[in-house]
Amino acid sequence: MLDLTFWEEAAKFHGHKCPGLAIGFKAVEGAIAELGLDEGAFPAIEEEIVCITENDACCVDAVQCLLGCTYGKSNLVPRLRGKMAFSFFARDSGTSARLILKKGLGDGLSRDEYMDYLITTPYCELFDVKQPTVQLPEPARIFPSHECAICGEMTAEYGLRVQDGKFVCLDCYDAYGREGF
Repeated sequence: MLDLTFWEEAAKFHGHKCPGLAIGFKAVEGAIAELGLDEGAFPAIEEEIVCITENDACCVDAVQCLLGCTYGKSNLVPRLRGKMAFSFFARDSGTSARLILKKGLGDGLSRDEYMDYLITTPYCELFDVKQPTVQLPEPARIFPSHECAICGEMTAEYGLRVQDGKFVCLDCYDAYGREGF
């Protein structure tokens, strides 16, 4: 089990202790075990550890703080599905795991009892461990930016569309009503 000094570190980063943070703490414990990481492998310096999170709840702060997966380094990827699920990848070893919180945990427990239960229970009793349903994202790329012809804001190429022969950002783009139909 992950040393409780990491729990305190995550709580300091998050601002308080809560069951959501405890879920993330245990997801990190599972990621470390399933990917075969040691304490020297985290937090990630670059993109060597990647997390695709299917939620945007308190638990993600533990992943950011302890594993070093962040939006800024492009190794924390939101795939918001409203699920308490995380897919973890280790680029160097090629290992991966998807952890999905089991249903019914904490039924009948108070908030504090549930949090304590989460912290003291091995991750493998809290999560179903499977293989990810998505591929490891490619490493981050640096894209040239262009000025949006409507708002004038600089926008990376992947966020632009061509409209009336000019580059426009997604906020200004007037989507074709049948687009994606």
